Amino acid sequence: MSLPQVDPERYSQLLAAKQQRLLQQFAEFELPAVEVYESPREHYRMRAEFRTWHEGDDLYYVMFEPGNNRAPVKVTHCPMVSERIHEVMFALLDAIRPVKELRYRLFQVDFLSTLSGELLVSLLYHRQIGDDWVAAVTPLREAFNIDIVGRARKSKIMLDRDYVVETLPINGRDYRYIQTENSFTQPNAEVCRHMIHWALDVTGDSAGETDLVEFYCGNGNFTLPLAQNFRRVVATEISKTSVNAARDNIVNNGIDNIDVLRMPSEDLVKVLRGEKETRKVAGLALDTCNFSTVLVDPPRSGLDDDTVQQVVAYERILYISCNPDTLQQNLREICKTHTIERFAMFDQFPYTDHLECGVWLVKKG
Repeated sequence: MSLPQVDPERYSQLLAAKQQRLLQQFAEFELPAVEVYESPREHYRMRAEFRTWHEGDDLYYVMFEPGNNRAPVKVTHCPMVSERIHEVMFALLDAIRPVKELRYRLFQVDFLSTLSGELLVSLLYHRQIGDDWVAAVTPLREAFNIDIVGRARKSKIMLDRDYVVETLPINGRDYRYIQTENSFTQPNAEVCRHMIHWALDVTGDSAGETDLVEFYCGNGNFTLPLAQNFRRVVATEISKTSVNAARDNIVNNGIDNIDVLRMPSEDLVKVLRGEKETRKVAGLALDTCNFSTVLVDPPRSGLDDDTVQQVVAYERILYISCNPDTLQQNLREICKTHTIERFAMFDQFPYTDHLECGVWLVKKG
């Protein structure tokens, strides 16, 4: 991971340049006015991973330039991470450095924080850890008011939790999300809130009369708020950790019209086509659903061809993309049958070339 050059004075200029590149890339499509959602200028990342570097008894964080893992750059400040992470990360390393049991063969430190200030720290080792490690690390949990996870090959020790609970205020309601370490969560919480608000807005005319099918639902980031706009939501996710978190989040938020299935998106595609049967959908009566809308939030590789063909069968498509290149490729096929009604740019990763896009498409005719 390389460290972006955080420069708040240049943020607007960099964002405008990013928007211009996006417009040029998607010039082949008839785009509506692009809706642009900014990031906080500093302290925007709720999670971060840092490699550690050892020189004798010294220990410090390092980053690497892309493609060069032999030239570490020492990290002495990091304005991109949340204020909670920043206030702890260097003091924590100062506390670890003189304790051999904590320092020895530590190769990475991961941080996961929330808007409310919860913080989980994962310490990763190239050796086994046990009771001696627990005794040495326990005072740090109390000193910094953090939860701690120690991980080594085929082992994991928790003090006391391996998750945080993020609370996102959305349209007057607080949504509580269990976010587990070492699993995917949206890194920029404020931009994530923009994305959810936008998704609620574009699907707002459903009036709870039709149903939503969602691929790649993760821990329910979009699923939970969007359930208010639909009669029923059926979502799928392949990660066991994310599925368990999503199901807990549904219960903890008191939502009763969501079913989350653990299966690949391509399997649910086959189930909905009637080409596959599985006990995982027993009792769900999917044949009674009126799936007017599909939500896809795929990995960087985008949608595979089979999923694209399933997606275009729906009247309305909400496509959240973390990779404009694969989004562009998918839209070339999707726009044969659908029109782009809304297009949003979310600056999830300021000071980098990366961005998230949201596209709302409606079937032609």
